[in-house]
Amino acid sequence: MASLTKIIEDHITQLFQESQEEVIALRRKDLAELFGCVPSQINYVLRSRFTPERGFLVDSQRGGHGYIRILRLSFRFPEERVNHIEDLVGETLSEAEAKRLLLNLQHRKMISGRERLLIEVALRYQEEVARSLFDLSPYRRDVMNAELLKRMLRSLVLS
Repeated sequence: MASLTKIIEDHITQLFQESQEEVIALRRKDLAELFGCVPSQINYVLRSRFTPERGFLVDSQRGGHGYIRILRLSFRFPEERVNHIEDLVGETLSEAEAKRLLLNLQHRKMISGRERLLIEVALRYQEEVARSLFDLSPYRRDVMNAELLKRMLRSLVLS
């Protein structure tokens, strides 16, 4: 049986599919009543499943007349996509963070499974070389990971 978090996530995702819109508006109280849970469970789903890394922005107002607006990020121009990816990557990125990010990008169909695997291999090789041959600190390795990932993704998006 699926967890309540997954059920709520699937419900919201289905609302996006049905509406064909980039924004949906909900009420936390209504969702909590629908799923028989407390509003904080809805907050957890929004914070963990509808994040910029997963392609969403959430705007919410608490209180009696509170609302939740979820915006699905879409990019009309390749430059917008590059800027979004570079913001997600940041200045440093661990190997585990890179894998999570690449899986999210694949899930969002911004990269293919093959591209994800190729990038993971390149990052893993760079990590091994930086660790064994150059004995770089974890921070320096994470800086190099971020830079390599940004360059590879930029070339994929702009090609």
